[in-house]
Amino acid sequence: MKLTIRQIILTSVSATGLLMMGSCKKYLDADSNSTLTQEAVFSSVSNSNSAVVGTYAMLIGDNGYGSRIATLFPQSADDMKTSGDYNQYDRRGISTYGAAADNTDLINPFIQLFKGIERANLCIKYIPASALYTSGTADQKTALRKLYGEALTLRAQFYLEALRNWGDLPAQLIPASDLKDVYLPKTDRDSIYDVLLNDLKIAAELVPWRSLSPDQNLRITKAYVKGLRARIALTRGGYELRSNSHKNERKSDYKTMYQIAYDECKEIMAHPEEHSLNPVYENIFKTLHGATRYDDAHEIIFEVGAFGGNASTDSKLGYYNGLRHNSSSKFGGGGGGINILPTYFYEFDSIGDCRRDVTINAFEIDANGQKILNTGTTMTDGKFRRSWTSITGTSQNLAINWPIMRFSDILLMFAEADNEINHGPSAEAIAAYEKVRKRAFVGYESRMGTTPTDYDGFFKAIVQERLLEFGGEGIRKYDLIRWNMLGAKLTETKNKLRDFMNGEGRYVNVPKYVFAKAATYSITNSVAETAGLDVYGGAFSKVLFEPGTGANTPVPTGYTVKNWRAAVNEDYLTSDLKGYVKYFEENKKEVFPIPTTALNSNYRLTQNYGY
Repeated sequence: MKLTIRQIILTSVSATGLLMMGSCKKYLDADSNSTLTQEAVFSSVSNSNSAVVGTYAMLIGDNGYGSRIATLFPQSADDMKTSGDYNQYDRRGISTYGAAADNTDLINPFIQLFKGIERANLCIKYIPASALYTSGTADQKTALRKLYGEALTLRAQFYLEALRNWGDLPAQLIPASDLKDVYLPKTDRDSIYDVLLNDLKIAAELVPWRSLSPDQNLRITKAYVKGLRARIALTRGGYELRSNSHKNERKSDYKTMYQIAYDECKEIMAHPEEHSLNPVYENIFKTLHGATRYDDAHEIIFEVGAFGGNASTDSKLGYYNGLRHNSSSKFGGGGGGINILPTYFYEFDSIGDCRRDVTINAFEIDANGQKILNTGTTMTDGKFRRSWTSITGTSQNLAINWPIMRFSDILLMFAEADNEINHGPSAEAIAAYEKVRKRAFVGYESRMGTTPTDYDGFFKAIVQERLLEFGGEGIRKYDLIRWNMLGAKLTETKNKLRDFMNGEGRYVNVPKYVFAKAATYSITNSVAETAGLDVYGGAFSKVLFEPGTGANTPVPTGYTVKNWRAAVNEDYLTSDLKGYVKYFEENKKEVFPIPTTALNSNYRLTQNYGY
């Protein structure tokens, strides 16, 4: 995708050997294919860097943020769902909350996360133990301290992903070869979070700000360390499914965690020269697609790099998910694995909020490379698009990066923490919230509405704003869990979908059918692209918000009938195969089942409640 990614990925190949393959074959089993001692591996800055880069390599690929962790694990919430029919052994089982412990889309990511943890553990042990760490030159000591901070941060990232998806897990905080007993039982996740929060406090003193870092964008910088600490603090201070009570509960010290998040976000906000809001929302995501970056504001604080055209170092973003492209189009095939809930489309302001048409593809690309309206249930997530890359043909790997954290998240985490600590938002919290909203409504500020100034109203505004800001970025489900709102929001969405189907309530003026025909796909900005759809009866912004004609109306010449409200039926809502979140059970399915492979590898590890 870009030279820096190539260098990082190629270096990570050699890092595999340097790490003595200390990661896990299965769960905690370490293997060793090298005769080098660990001390020798970490005796130079170059080799230590390669070892850390090898740890970064566990972020990407089909079993990392190149596919499954990014696109499958976050489904479903009140915004999107996986396409296709239910199968407990694949991605559809995850989306409907009916995944089996043998689900192949859970097993391999679980293993890869613990490989990443093990590689980080080796770096965390041996980098500060090297002679150069304490007695090298000033430059060597600075470089090694940075690498040590990166390793601490990477371990925290891997563990956050594991803990929020599986709940309590073993605390593997030293290399597997140092364990006296590899059969570790589950540990309360909060005790692990507390270790990670302390690690990140240390790392923040070791890792430089972006402007002082020799390797930006694809390597961890101070802002990400602090941002991750804030994210983990909000997770630790939020609701979690407890192993003992089998209920979603939060600990009594939650405000201490909110204070950590507040402090970390405030310090990042105090350095706008490092990170600020990109004035053009769409450009954030175009930046992830190619060598040209459109993010001079550096809103993307950390992204996972993809390169190489393979399942280990590249991503399937834009091929599995994103804008649907017909395989016969000039772009090649791709997209469509994730579908937008039609009710999510109507959460956005119909005119003013530019995020809707970036986040949601209301159209697909046909065999002739033209755009045509989707049905109401086949809209796709829009932030990843094959046609935004230079890669055509049959390739499934499109070198699209995954955004782990953006500056807008810092602003909204700060606003949320401020409101919780003070039981109402300060002027600074309101300003942070409104910065995000004003960017979305640029040119239409009069449609933003009034920001609530009371505790409950502001919290609800934050809940809604995060829904609109982060669609398709793997955040929503985890927000709802930490707020103890997942079950309630899924029920609310089911009710909204039924109203949508029946044309009731807020959907009374939504058309049941729309007539559409193919139009030129200009690959211009998403608002203009969507406005340029050819729908019968007037502008897109008008037709999708008025009742329209009935099913018996003759189809206008050249147009095709597209089911809009009619696409949602009883089968979509409740059937065993297609039913939206059919198998969700509150106080059970907020976490995944522990993979059978892991249970078989560790007799002390127990299955999660409800599976």
